[in-house]
Amino acid sequence: MTDIIDELEWRGLIAQTTDLDELRKALADGPVTVYCGFDPTAGSLHVGHLTQILTLARFQHAGHRPVALVGGGTGLIGDPKPTAERGLNSAETVSQWVRVLGRQLSSFLRFPDDEDNPGPTDAILDDNAAWLSSMSAIDMLRDIGKHFSVNQMLARETVKARLNAEGMSYTEFSYVLLQSYDFVELYRRHGCTLQIGGSDQWGNITAGLELIRRMDDNEPHGPAHGLTTNLLTKSDGSKFGKTESGTVWLDERLTSPYAFYQFWFNTADSDVVRFLKVFSFRSREEIEELEHQTRERPASRAAQRALAEELTTLVHGAEECRKVVEASRALFGRAELTALDSSTLGAALAEIPTVTATTDEEGFPPLVDLFADTGLLSSKSAVRRAVQEGGLYVNNAKITDVDVRLTRDDAIHGCYVVLRRGKRNVSGVLLRS
Repeated sequence: MTDIIDELEWRGLIAQTTDLDELRKALADGPVTVYCGFDPTAGSLHVGHLTQILTLARFQHAGHRPVALVGGGTGLIGDPKPTAERGLNSAETVSQWVRVLGRQLSSFLRFPDDEDNPGPTDAILDDNAAWLSSMSAIDMLRDIGKHFSVNQMLARETVKARLNAEGMSYTEFSYVLLQSYDFVELYRRHGCTLQIGGSDQWGNITAGLELIRRMDDNEPHGPAHGLTTNLLTKSDGSKFGKTESGTVWLDERLTSPYAFYQFWFNTADSDVVRFLKVFSFRSREEIEELEHQTRERPASRAAQRALAEELTTLVHGAEECRKVVEASRALFGRAELTALDSSTLGAALAEIPTVTATTDEEGFPPLVDLFADTGLLSSKSAVRRAVQEGGLYVNNAKITDVDVRLTRDDAIHGCYVVLRRGKRNVSGVLLRS
């Protein structure tokens, strides 16, 4: 059985743990059942969830049993935000999101082939609505609330911050009771003795540990444990998982596979090795070799390419990864644009500066106008000079006459034109009738 603690420490993932020696011993004696919860606060998981999802997968690869818990019950309440009251979603919306998150989580873990005969390390997908929705208010207050100190709850950083601002509703204040009880239920149902989460979940995790001790006296599975991972930020201090266009989602309808690939490919050299350790399943030797290549030949972007291809394949599949790699190559003149399907090319153009053009009986506006309108060059005179120097391309074909006008037949799939200046500067034109 792999020493998962050594693995997580090398990857820089461990932020806090309960008694590390006892946890290491329990894992060595395993398999241990470990869970992480995911509340349905949106219609998809995003890249910020990948740290926890992949950590669960690492535990499974190391010979332990993961439980992915979707918060169909807690999602109706919402973990308190540090700055403002969380909006409540309808029961129908939360139920729909639970199903989506369940499908997404299922693609990262190995589940039993025969549900009636699961193996000791086969994953479990659960929903806390199964026990929270049937619990009465009286039961919650008598059986759970009795074990919580209001003084300790008021001392929590999120609570203090909110009380010093506009205040907090009793609904959000009570969230910790529900999440703590999740640990009790999973301890009883599945023998779960380890919860993982981001470092901002440490208070909720330790509250669950204490509730197991108080309600069940740590029987029959022995003391439970907690482990948190470091919250990820970029080296420049900006928030991980955000781009200029917003959150990077795992759902291809919200973030296209091409945009997903580019998010990882655009990782800064100062971040890429750290991200490989957190998000990749590559070995230490492979990552150290990619670190060497980044240091010695940064222009090759070998580490970024490895990271982008591995994660795009993991989330969207090998075929979608192949398409987006081919699209990236085609945009920059290293493959045929006409070989790309319409949806892949459209998704790629959505990630670069694009203008809309209207055709008339003469076709598109003159190329000199299109190149200037996209911002590839600062003026029409600059466009003419670039043509004379042989540095402008339309659909990867070099342009020798800037006064030529394209027709609809020149548009790929009848609606797309790719303009390029030199090797790296690309813009798109979307044809409108």
